[in-house]
Amino acid sequence: MKKRVPVWLIGLLITLGVIAVPVAIFWPQAPPVRDNPQAALEPTPIHVSHADIVQGPLDTPQQVTRTCLTCHPEAGSQLMATTHWTWESEPFEVAWRDEPVTIGKANQINNFCIGAQGNQKQCMSCHAGYGWEEGASYDFSVQENVDCLICHADLSTYGKGEYGNPAEGVDLLAAARSVRAPQRENCGYCHFDGGGGNGVKHGDLDQSLIFPSESLDVHMGQLDLQCTACHTTQDHQILGRLVPDNVTIDPAEQVTCTQCHDEQLHDDERISAHVDAVACQTCHIPSMAVKDPTKTYWDWSTAGQDLPEDHYTYLKIKGSFVYQTDFKPTYTWFNGNLSYRYLLGDPVDPTRPTFINRPAGSIDDPTARIFPFKVHIANQPYDTINDYLLQPITAGENGYWTNFDWDLAFRLAEPITGVKYSGSYGFAETWMYWPTTHMVQPKESALQCTDCHAEDGRLDWEALGYPGDPVEWGGRFDQ
Repeated sequence: MKKRVPVWLIGLLITLGVIAVPVAIFWPQAPPVRDNPQAALEPTPIHVSHADIVQGPLDTPQQVTRTCLTCHPEAGSQLMATTHWTWESEPFEVAWRDEPVTIGKANQINNFCIGAQGNQKQCMSCHAGYGWEEGASYDFSVQENVDCLICHADLSTYGKGEYGNPAEGVDLLAAARSVRAPQRENCGYCHFDGGGGNGVKHGDLDQSLIFPSESLDVHMGQLDLQCTACHTTQDHQILGRLVPDNVTIDPAEQVTCTQCHDEQLHDDERISAHVDAVACQTCHIPSMAVKDPTKTYWDWSTAGQDLPEDHYTYLKIKGSFVYQTDFKPTYTWFNGNLSYRYLLGDPVDPTRPTFINRPAGSIDDPTARIFPFKVHIANQPYDTINDYLLQPITAGENGYWTNFDWDLAFRLAEPITGVKYSGSYGFAETWMYWPTTHMVQPKESALQCTDCHAEDGRLDWEALGYPGDPVEWGGRFDQ
């Protein structure tokens, strides 16, 4: 005979149920997971070892490429359609020129080593190809000159030398057998050492990122992400284009934090109110060149003197420098494009700084954000009669680094660049902006309110277009 459940127990259970329903509804719930960045990452491809696939002998770099193309027949033409190969954009119109122009390392200047034209001996050690020598037009249609190894070889087995060719003594067969998916050191071979050495150009890219700590870069340190995790690649087209050498960039070609992160991920409404006006990088990259120093000033006018030499202060071939480490960025509005990029032959006013590039955006631009930059200042040569910047020939026979003759260096460049030299030169100040997007530090190191909203805060509110600190009167942050 079954035992009957007591009536009092049934009543108790019903009472507890009645109480539990509203408690379950109104009891504080754990916040929903709004940000799961790792879910957005593409799986890292498993690379097949080529140690037993590639057969030798391989006596020339072109033989290496032909061997690669036997199994990867589309790779050459794909790479040749990218700016890693052309070093120059398609023609487009700019407001200050009557005819369409192209912009890129191949034909324009910066305020570091100035220009690649005529300086192929050194500059092309960062080109993804072989045999780009001066004195002849480079044939961009030759697939066998594509350098597969610089992006795919283990760099303990491979390096580039003059004119983009493999360095002397490289074992090409060993390098070809080491190929793999690109690692940080492959990308960094050029992007960490651009401008003549480690950390020179960017301020947020240097060799410390090959094996970074979590405090240096949370993505590459704590998570051990490779560059291609964010700079995703399809058919050798790599997402993310460098602003200093481009004027207008399609947003679809840019890397953004929201590829992986939710835009509205902060629980604090005061922080969320900043998202429309402040870039993620502004708060999460509080300082640049955290470990290795970066060059912030370069004075070419002092070159050629027999002064004590030191990599960080003076070299006879390049002049005087200033390097800085662990310093605050410069902040300005930025919508991802440039409002101006100096082109060879553009006029300069030597009595004031010339901007090699200027970030586009303003307080009135709804697509712009306050963004961190490294500003590199230089004193570089210009034509005192024609009032435009000059590009010298530095490397190679009779270049400035050979005989320290500026006049000859400018005359040698004239037929190569098409910029006429009057015979009279001086030096003028130039500025160049480099966006800061790497070395994202842990959230505990992010800027706090008083870093900006204080009497000695890091933002120049008036320069940004505000009448003062928006906290005091209410501004775009509250819109």
